[in-house]
Amino acid sequence: MHFTEPVYRNPYWPTWPLLEVTRGCTHNKCAFCTMYKGVRFGVAPMDEVEADLAEIATMTPHARTIQLLSANPLVLSFDKMAPILEKIREYLPDMEHVYAAGRVTDLRNKTVEQLRHLRELGLNEISMGTESGNDWTLDRIHKGYHASDIVEQCAKLDEAGIAYWHTFLNGVAGRSHSREHALHSAEIFNQTHPIVVGTGGLTLFPGTPLLADAERGAFDPLTEREMMEEELLFVENLECDSAFITHHTIGGAILTGPDFLGRKEQIVAALKHELEHADMDLLAWRRAQKQTL
Repeated sequence: MHFTEPVYRNPYWPTWPLLEVTRGCTHNKCAFCTMYKGVRFGVAPMDEVEADLAEIATMTPHARTIQLLSANPLVLSFDKMAPILEKIREYLPDMEHVYAAGRVTDLRNKTVEQLRHLRELGLNEISMGTESGNDWTLDRIHKGYHASDIVEQCAKLDEAGIAYWHTFLNGVAGRSHSREHALHSAEIFNQTHPIVVGTGGLTLFPGTPLLADAERGAFDPLTEREMMEEELLFVENLECDSAFITHHTIGGAILTGPDFLGRKEQIVAALKHELEHADMDLLAWRRAQKQTL
């Protein structure tokens, strides 16, 4: 198998098999991220992809799921992505679900018709590192798109029948824009139809621009309590009837099925309980131990 380190995958998707079709990240400029800082973006040659599929077929000939690597393989044009999906079907005829991560900008180069065809070839579900629905925050962390782009591109996915995840990066706007980050993110997410909304708390990792800004006083990071308050505000205003996952901020992860609105009161109550009873020093210590997103 051909894998370029480091290998990151969505832990909520099947862990095997994995298929590398790109290396690194095309953007690689997000102010909070060091995932692929040492990796130059590249596209895996088709002969490598085919060799890996042949190897997977010998180990798991009846595989029904596969996760495409790396950071944003959906940046590939339709003309490059479609043949990969066709090869997956050729080598793994029982394939039912192809998963991939992607950026909002990766969808710009594909029409609804092309996305629908990729769906017919097996591309069922994508996870987008949306992070925020607030334009100030998106500019601040160098995401390379705005809130209107999120709504526009997700509408294409809805029409094509491809399921997608949103992420909300708790704390990434800092103290000065925390409220706008929470409220506008909920507002924008509510205009789309994700099957999962996932949230995680910001950690300032060495080598990131946000940490450098914090050290020189140009970024005002939230305390653990303030991050929890921001998370609560986001959840209180979220109206997506999706699954919901939160971690990295509270003491224990919250995972729900596809009925967030039915459980919203319970989730809000759990967050309020954490605000009253959580050991904020312990949460801060746990965050300090994290090595990567």
